[in-house]
Amino acid sequence: MDIVVIGAGLSGLTAAAILCDAGAKVQVLEASTHIGGRIRALRDPVSQHALADLGPTWVWPKYQPVAARWLEKLGLSTFEQFNEGDAVILGYGPAPVRQPMPGQDGMVRIVGGPTALIEALANRIGDANIRTSVSVTGISEVGEKQIAVQLGSGEVVIAQKVIVAVPLRVAALTFNLPWAPSDLIDAMLSTPTWMATHAKAVVLYERPFWRDAGLSGRIASRSGPLIEAHDHTGVDLTSAAIFGFVSWSPEQRRNDPEGLRQAILDQLSECFGKAALCPTKLVVEDWAANPRIVTDLDVSHPAAHPDVGPAVLRQPHLDGRVRFAVSEVSELSPGLIEGALAIGESVAAEVFGTRA
Repeated sequence: MDIVVIGAGLSGLTAAAILCDAGAKVQVLEASTHIGGRIRALRDPVSQHALADLGPTWVWPKYQPVAARWLEKLGLSTFEQFNEGDAVILGYGPAPVRQPMPGQDGMVRIVGGPTALIEALANRIGDANIRTSVSVTGISEVGEKQIAVQLGSGEVVIAQKVIVAVPLRVAALTFNLPWAPSDLIDAMLSTPTWMATHAKAVVLYERPFWRDAGLSGRIASRSGPLIEAHDHTGVDLTSAAIFGFVSWSPEQRRNDPEGLRQAILDQLSECFGKAALCPTKLVVEDWAANPRIVTDLDVSHPAAHPDVGPAVLRQPHLDGRVRFAVSEVSELSPGLIEGALAIGESVAAEVFGTRA
């Protein structure tokens, strides 16, 4: 059976890996130059070792059975999010306040970051079955048994079944879907992509000096530019880092990128001391600037965690030849890593009658 998976994010790769293991002939098409979707790492330019996560970071295996099972299946280990010592709280008085702040129960990080999930799944699929820099422009039916996937290059890929694993709003606005009923398109356009308009800042240092002062690396702020921050040092202490979520709007970030960088350093200095002004690297990953992730609808609407979407998003279309598999479609933990793994599993089972 020839199956095309559109999108090489976590959900698409999960479905593709299961299908490959079951003996299906699978082709993954990815518009970007790299795989992983919203999972991306800042890497050492020489060793290519993952230094920090530019997308999602945490999993909660204690409460997420699908994530726990996949971590075990792929041989990946985890470590607790560092939270020892005081947090620094800003904007609740004239000066920063130091106080303990409890972390979330069960919150852990994956050794090697979530990109370790991506790499492990890609290895199961095989490089020959993944194409990058391939944009899809349409999906149409060919006769009663086949589907045509139109590419931006003019090429047409014929498959028996297609799995759409890209942000739903992006698909609705950029794919020609002449067969799609209005309720499906409406549901796609109404489904936000979790964290699509956010920006994440990662600041690398030679060592986690804040720990020497009894600080956890955690910041909670009403004034920004980082609304919250966390210690992001590697499990082996070879890469020391702070990461934070940026409170500036997409327009502010776009109009003053250098001002944002300086404001981040000033805030870290206020919280952790002058040593914070001398990072080895500062990177702001602005997901709102990525048209393969975000649309004008996402930018113009308030950011919101996706609710479980309507059933039409999980139903088969074109007599079972087209299905959607993206984390926001999942009935379990929509928008999260757990949701991506869960929907990838369920769609693969529906398409080929097999499970992980």
